[in-house]
Amino acid sequence: MYKLFSIFGNPVSHSRSPLMHNTVFKNCNYSACYTRTLLKDGTKLKETFFALGLDGANVTVPHKESAYEACDEIRGFAKKIGVVNTLINENGKLIGYNTDADGFMYAIDEFKNIKNILVLGAGGTAKALVQKFLEEGLHVSILNRSQARLSYFEKLDCECYTWENFALQHYDLVVNTTSAGLGDENLPAPQEIIDTILNNTRYVADAIYGKITPFLQLAKEKKLTCKDGSDMLLGQGVLANELFCNFELDKEAIKKEMQKSFQF
Repeated sequence: MYKLFSIFGNPVSHSRSPLMHNTVFKNCNYSACYTRTLLKDGTKLKETFFALGLDGANVTVPHKESAYEACDEIRGFAKKIGVVNTLINENGKLIGYNTDADGFMYAIDEFKNIKNILVLGAGGTAKALVQKFLEEGLHVSILNRSQARLSYFEKLDCECYTWENFALQHYDLVVNTTSAGLGDENLPAPQEIIDTILNNTRYVADAIYGKITPFLQLAKEKKLTCKDGSDMLLGQGVLANELFCNFELDKEAIKKEMQKSFQF
């Protein structure tokens, strides 16, 4: 039986997910196809999913929290954070998962002796990563443009700051989870703040992939060890594909084929 998958987001034209998953389906002889769906209104996610006749989907910015609300059932890590990036159609019910956090931990495995992390942004990706960091016993600070979304992180005993009251520390890792630099040339915070942050960290990661964002460019100019979101994308993609294929494919085979898609 042929299966159909998609990615929901806004913007979504840049997404590498279709190439990643279709490479796996083709080379592992799995009868499925993966496409893109531009979704402007997150509240329409569930009806759009079923109208398209999908078997599963990934969800990217800005709809990960809307995806959580759309689900009939939430499983695993997504329950803790209220954020979903992977959807499965299970007998007409929408089941939600989150593979972002484990994907990111895979991505930063080469960064050693991480204890103190600063997360830029307070959206769905930040929620997933912060919860995972805290489970790993790491100290986490959040910097967001406004106070509005910080209450969630304050309840987790994170140190929370806005641009107006930011108090600098020394960090082992700074992670940009905002969309700044995705479709524009913006930094995730005013340049003077970003400059001081980058002068006080060892490692830098950006969840955005496929381009050198202004944030990453600054980090490179300062000779910092940094990486874009490609490895995070790969890590979460392997886990999502396992769910899509109901664990019928070998995990190492999925990873190998997805890595091929990064070479195009």
